[in-house]
Amino acid sequence: MAQFAIMLYLPAPAALADIPPEELAAQERHGAELEELGVKIVSGYALEGSTAARTVRGETVADGPFTATAEVLAGFLVIEARDADHALEVGRRNPAVRRGAVEVRPLL
Repeated sequence: MAQFAIMLYLPAPAALADIPPEELAAQERHGAELEELGVKIVSGYALEGSTAARTVRGETVADGPFTATAEVLAGFLVIEARDADHALEVGRRNPAVRRGAVEVRPLL
């Protein structure tokens, strides 16, 4: 099976304390849903809020994420899915799409 990154984008600063309890519960249930789809979660991590990010660009170090946007990367999963369409189905079902976006990208 191929591996894909499922990246979750939420409104900045995407701090855990800002995520509604029902969305956190939905994320927990999402893992069981993926098993039913025949998807294996290889790993998954939530990130600290974007205010904890530091960006290095050349010799410059700046506070915050690398771009000024309304949504920031909040976490990611690495999954094993049959193909790109299967991985996209997983992305569509992620609760993060309710308030933000989900990016699905094959791993090299």
